Amino acid sequence: MDYTLDLPGGADAVLLGHGLCGNPLELIHLAKRLNQVGYTVRVPFIQGYGVSGKLTRIRAYRDWLASFEQEFDDLRGKHRTVSVGGLCIGATLSLALAARRAAQVDALLLISTTLFYDGWNVPVTRKLLPLAYLPGIRHWYRHRETAPYGIKNLRLREWIADQMRSTGVSAAGAAHLPMTAIYQAQRLIWKARRTLPAVQAPTLILHAVEDDVAGPRSPRHVLANIGASDIELRWFHDSYHMLTIDNEKEDVARAAIEFLNTRTGDPRAKEAA
Repeated sequence: MDYTLDLPGGADAVLLGHGLCGNPLELIHLAKRLNQVGYTVRVPFIQGYGVSGKLTRIRAYRDWLASFEQEFDDLRGKHRTVSVGGLCIGATLSLALAARRAAQVDALLLISTTLFYDGWNVPVTRKLLPLAYLPGIRHWYRHRETAPYGIKNLRLREWIADQMRSTGVSAAGAAHLPMTAIYQAQRLIWKARRTLPAVQAPTLILHAVEDDVAGPRSPRHVLANIGASDIELRWFHDSYHMLTIDNEKEDVARAAIEFLNTRTGDPRAKEAA
């Protein structure tokens, strides 16, 4: 799925970023629910960051951010408010954008925010990963995703596994992550952590207690360092990393709608919710 998901709606827009080497399918339920209550929603497929049928050349994180910012500017020129959010590294991308555009981002949705790779399914060998960032290594090494693939729901997990085996890509992302992508994601993480104090937008953090990729340290780091004064953290207890497609995807959507309704002031959305 290497195309942008565009759902026209009202005067208040939401820009969502999918995960690293993922695609807009990861956010389709949330996007549709937001659109149902009146929001214009866009989930762009970012070239050199997302993956469709085959692995493509990974671009630098600055290019990811520039593409995301371009989508934001397009929405900003057409809508009364623009909120920004994302899943996993998409949330990290949103933090970086919100720091750059502190006066323009109206609200921030951070889902499974990844500022540290320390979830319970991250292997101990992850500590050796900086060695793989060396130029002679990172261009040929690929990290293979393993069960549970960020999914607690067993039936969905089996379907994701079948997708990965047959096509190399799924609604939960790619079967293999190029080390070049992980390296660029780490550079983006470093930037997002440094610029957290500049983020001023009202912020909702949604995170699974049992996140297998990014543990509780990531949302707590945001809480402790973000510049915003209006910030909420909600924990989920029956999902793993891929909150937007797992057991509690509807609870995630309701939390996002409730938050945006009170921050963007969309009366149409409030009535529909």
